[in-house]
This record gives sequence, C-alpha cells and structure tokens, in this order.
Amino acid sequence: MAKYLLGCLLCICSLEIAAQQQTYNVLNYQTTDLVKYVQPLSGTAASTTISALKHGEDGSEKFANTIPAVGLPFGMTQWTPQTRTTEVKCLPPYFYSDSLLSGFRATHWISGSCTQDYGSFTFMPITGKLQTKASDYATRFSHKDEISTPAYYSLKLPEYNLKTEMTATLRSAMLRVTATKTDSLYLLITSNSDEKQGFIKVDRKRGEVYGFNPVHRIYQGRGKPAGFSGYFVLRLEKIAAQTGTFSNGNLLPSDSVINQKDIGAYLGFELQKGEQLCIKVGTSFSSIEGARKNLDAEIQGWDFNALAEKNRQVWEKALGQTSIQTSNEKDKRIFYTALYHVMQHPRLYNDIDGTYPRFAGNYQLNKLSKGNYYDDFSMWDIYRAHLPLMEILQPGLVNDWAQSMVLKGTQGGWLPIFPCWNNYTSAMVGDHGTAFIASAYNKGIRDYDVEEAYRLMRQNAFKVAGDVDYKNGMGRRALSSYLKYGYIPMQDSVQEAFHKKEQVSRTLEYAYDDYALAEVAKGLGKTGDYHTLIKRAKNYKNVFDPAVKMMRGRNTDGTWYQPFKPDSREPYITEGTPRQYTFYVPQDVPGLASLMGGRPQLEKALDSLFAKKEYWHGNEPGHQIPFMYNYTSSPWKTSKHVHQILSEEYSDGPGGLSGNDDAGQMSAWYVFAAMGFYPLNPVSDQYLLSVPLFSNVKIKLANNRFFEIVRHQKNPQATFIKSLMLNGKPYSKTFIRYADITKGGKLEFFMDEQPSVWGRAVKDQPAGLGAR
Repeated sequence: MAKYLLGCLLCICSLEIAAQQQTYNVLNYQTTDLVKYVQPLSGTAASTTISALKHGEDGSEKFANTIPAVGLPFGMTQWTPQTRTTEVKCLPPYFYSDSLLSGFRATHWISGSCTQDYGSFTFMPITGKLQTKASDYATRFSHKDEISTPAYYSLKLPEYNLKTEMTATLRSAMLRVTATKTDSLYLLITSNSDEKQGFIKVDRKRGEVYGFNPVHRIYQGRGKPAGFSGYFVLRLEKIAAQTGTFSNGNLLPSDSVINQKDIGAYLGFELQKGEQLCIKVGTSFSSIEGARKNLDAEIQGWDFNALAEKNRQVWEKALGQTSIQTSNEKDKRIFYTALYHVMQHPRLYNDIDGTYPRFAGNYQLNKLSKGNYYDDFSMWDIYRAHLPLMEILQPGLVNDWAQSMVLKGTQGGWLPIFPCWNNYTSAMVGDHGTAFIASAYNKGIRDYDVEEAYRLMRQNAFKVAGDVDYKNGMGRRALSSYLKYGYIPMQDSVQEAFHKKEQVSRTLEYAYDDYALAEVAKGLGKTGDYHTLIKRAKNYKNVFDPAVKMMRGRNTDGTWYQPFKPDSREPYITEGTPRQYTFYVPQDVPGLASLMGGRPQLEKALDSLFAKKEYWHGNEPGHQIPFMYNYTSSPWKTSKHVHQILSEEYSDGPGGLSGNDDAGQMSAWYVFAAMGFYPLNPVSDQYLLSVPLFSNVKIKLANNRFFEIVRHQKNPQATFIKSLMLNGKPYSKTFIRYADITKGGKLEFFMDEQPSVWGRAVKDQPAGLGAR
C-alpha cells in the first residue's frame, strides 16, 4: 500500500469548513461549552418513563432506539460503536445493555426508529491472532471506558490492549487506534449485508480499501433492491504488513470479494506500545469515486486532534443557536441532548459535487444545480414538531428539504408519503409530505418549484394510483374509499400497506392533509380546489360518534363498529386508542369542541384523559394534546400538564426517552415545550404557549436577530401565567405567530401563584375552520 508518512501528531488537518457548513448554516457568535451537556447514550436503553411502561407495546416501542452517533448535523453517515451485527428491522447497532463490542460502524440507521440499517460497514481493531468471525473477535467492554460526544467517541478495549477513537464530518471520518501493549494489530473491515451481497477490495496500488453494500427496501417493496448502495474508501497512515480478504470466517486468496456471506478485508500491522494508527474513510451513496472525492474534500492530513476539535466547534455553534438559563444542570443535559437528536435527520444524500442517486431509481445518478438533497424523512413523526423547529432555526435548510421532496415526486412520479431508503415506503398513515411542504410554504419558505409541488400534492389528494404504482407505495392508501364515503369504512382493510386497516386514524390524518393542501391552494389562488379541500378538512366529523363523544370505526352503511373499547388498541386506530386519537384534529380544535358539546366538554374530555392516565407521550398522535387546554377557559392546565410531561417523560439516563425518538420528533417536543411554545397545528403560523421551563431562552435567528423568552417568577410557587408582554406591550393571546418569532423580539411571562384571566377569552385563542 502507498506510504503515508505524516503522523497523527505531526500534521495539521485542513478540514474544508465550507463543506461542513453547506448542510448546516453555522452562525458566527460566541457560545459557552454546550457539547459537554449532550449525552449520546440517552435513549440507548429501555424506557423507564411512566407512560412507556403503561402504554408501550412489548419490544421496540419500549426503546428510544437512538445510538451514540458521531458526525455533523444532518450528515450522510453517522459512526457508532456496534454491539449488534445485523441490519434486521427494529434492532439498532448499539444497545446499552449489551456487553460485547464487535466494531465501529459507519451507519445509516434512522435515529430513534424501528427500521433497519442499510449500506453500512464496520471496522474492528483486534490484536494477537487473526480472527474473522464476529462471534470470535467480539470483546467485552465497559461503559466506564466510553467517552461519547457528538463529535468524538473513544473506547478502551482491555482484552486487546487497545484504545479506539473516532470523529466524523458530513460524509467522512477519521479513526485512531492506540496500542497500550506491543503486539500485532489487525484491522477488520466488513460489509454488513444480511443478503450475502456486497464488495470489498484491497487496492495496494492506490493504498486504499474500498467497497460497497447494496441497499434493500423496507415496508412497501420490502427486500427489493433500492437502486443504490453505500460506498466507502479507506486510507491508512501506515503501510500494512499483511492484507487479505475473507468470507464467513474463511480466509480467501484474492484481494477482493463479492456477494458472499459475511465478507470482509483485513490489514495487519506491528504496533509498539503507545504507537498510533490513523484511518480515514470517505462515504457516498453514488459511487466509490464519489466517496473518494468526499474524503479528499473533507479531510486532508492526519491530525486527528485538530479534526475532532473542528467538528466539536461545528456542534458548539449548532447547539449554541439556542441558549438557555437555568440552575438545573440535569435540564441542560436533557435540552441539549434533545437538540442533538433533532439534528440527526433528515440525511444528506449528495456528494460534495452535488451528485446523488435518483429517487426510486436503478443506480441512476442526478446532479444538483443548487442546494443539497436529503432523504430519510420519517414524515409521520417529524412533520409535527421536528420540521417546524427547523423552520425557525434553519429555514434555508428546510428549503433544501422541501426541494428534495419535490425532486422525489418529479423523479418517481408521485409525491412520497414517507420517503426513506430513497424510495417509496407507504409506512404509517396520512400524506404528510403534503403537510410538510404546506407548512414550509405558509412560513414563506418557497425557493423551489412551488407549482410543481402543488401539482404533486394535488395528485396525491385527488388521484388514485394505478395498480402497479399503488402496490409500489405510490399515492394515498384507501383514497377511493375516502373520496366515496368521506371516511374510510371498516370494510376497507387497506391491504396494500405496511399498516393495514387503521381506518379512523387514516381518515383523521387525511382530513388534516386536505386542510394543509387547501392552505396552499388558497395562497396560489386556486379557489375551486380550496373550497373542495377545506370541506374535506372537516371529514373528521364523519368518524366522531356523538353517542360516545369519541372517534370510532364506522361501516359503509353508517353504523358504528362494535364493541366500543375507548382505552384499548383497536384495529381502526394507529398505535393508540380511540380516546387518544379523538384529540387529533389539529386543524379545527374549536370544531372538535363543538362536537363534544362546547369548550367545557372539551376541557372535561382532556381532564378525563389525564385523570385516567391514558395520555401516552411515547407516540406522536398525542403530542398536541396538553396544549389543547389553550382552547378552553382553563389555559393554565396546559402548563400544568406540559411541565408534568417534561418532568416524568424525559431524563438524562440511557432509559430517559418515552418510546421511539422517531428521527427526533420526541426530542423536538421537549425543545419546544421547554422553551414555552409548541406548533399544535404545524401547517399554520401559530404556536400554542405554555410556561417556559427556563428563566431565559435566546434563539439566534438566521437573519442575525434574536428572539428572547423571559420568565419572571417571584417565587417557586408562582407557576401560573398572570400576564404576558410581547416587545414591551401587553399580550393576551394563548399563541404566538411565526413572524413574531422570526423578526426577533422579546416575549415575557409574568408569573403568579394563582390562575388569572389570561387566555380565557375565545377571542384570545386560535380560531378553527369555522364557516370555511
């Protein structure tokens, strides 16, 4: 292999800051040391929160399914210690409870999900005898030997007398192995395909090891090729004394191996005590050459410490865009860990030169003319709070996300519902790609082809996909029934979907998406579409049974599904109960209150949910529920329940997240709620207010302005809002608007020991659809 003579401690790495900043608009201002508050191990163990223990199903829903990811915000590849070798669904590569380490993985696991990893590969340093089966070389490790931060991870491996460290940029990484005893060192590189596919080559002439791992689809189209691979190029600081390849534990005579079980390559060295070996790796979804170019652009030289520090600074500035004041160090850890989790996804997909794999393609490549291309949109989850949070913090980045969604629809023929693995999936229910684009449009984020976006959203809402397209995951599930009845009846079991049935939940979420599209139609002057869609936005009324005052399954003849079990998992509800899903009408809470009999009845229904302990924070459809008291005569109850959830459902331990973090949605809820406002209706420009957890919050905006939130509290018993001031003027409303935040200013909460008249008047609360 080619000799790289410059040592880790002698050369300075010249990291291309522009390459890092193109994905996250890092702003130049002073911050304190915030990275130290981030705890990447949070969420890597089973949840210990109250509602998770009551409502979480056995298995994956009791885990947050996060990983201790190293990388930059919204990067292409994350790097994590590996305790599970599989890419099987619902098994992240790292579990806190595991005791054996089998490597350090370049992963595309969707943080906090129940999906599968894809296009991944793993590096494992071992000493002594060469072993190539994970079951043989996996080694015991201790959490006391871990240092885990967003930009740096290290772990001691006592059985191998090694210390391994890693740091990562958007698309590349550097690892450093230190020998604590003189011995032979072998670096194992494995392609993690459960399909017995992949390719690895040791290229002595180039001084590289490179390869790829083909990606396979999940959900709709499960197991089929996804039309792209995860590629890597590895370079070493030193010449390897030995090289070779292996498969299924057997050494091979060739310098390359393809499409066999458990394939890999090994590189052998002799290391003296204290000697270090640095490894650089570039990744790509386009090609080996793309991975090579990404590595050349993002990491030059071999100075590990300098690279780790530059990566730390990127995180410092990203986290520092939101600063908080509190004497509670635990709350700081939870808050900045939540921000870290929010910044994992969506995932960057294009190379440094703009090349990316065509959506739903067959190894076809496209090239961007501007911006960046992203995928892994866990859309059913993140449209609620995660994406709205980034609309405030990074509207330019959100524009890239919206543009990416439009590109997907144009290339694939249909706007995707839940695009992951750069393909259609039809995972979950609803059509929330529409909700997301509508939300961005309503916030003035529109630097993409708006007319094409509207065409694609409208097609999803009005056209039933043909049989082949429909089976491939395109179009709304059960749309023909929804259009015919104004709801999806129990007789339509929605077979061509990952989640079958769930008719009431689909009806409610389609009604919301119809409202979302109506907002865009109105803005574009498409009057006919607007009136049709805004009428459909009231379809939630068609599954509300006035006899039980809850949402309920309905038959084609209009009769109600029997029996009615309000607090059980029913086939017509998605991951919840009828009582929980009854409150999912974010576009028209006043209309829902009217169905229940008025604002007092809405308040009683909310009281009953919490009194029965039926609120489940571990899943998304209920995240807006505690803020719905702002539509009643007791808005103070919003803050009461929000603070209870902040206290009970989040912690700073490994089990401190209440169910799947779902690509950052659970964490985004915490960030919003702790700051004192939340997008109950994410498409609108309104955020419902509650008492902030912190005495002071400052948000640095993209236009170099600040929005400041101040809590004036004369004593700890003063927990109720007495009055508000916005920019020095009295403010009586229970919500604040997007423009009020993004133009900068100050929102002040004045607290008292008893509830006041603040926010009780209907005129001070958000309006519903009303006569529209």
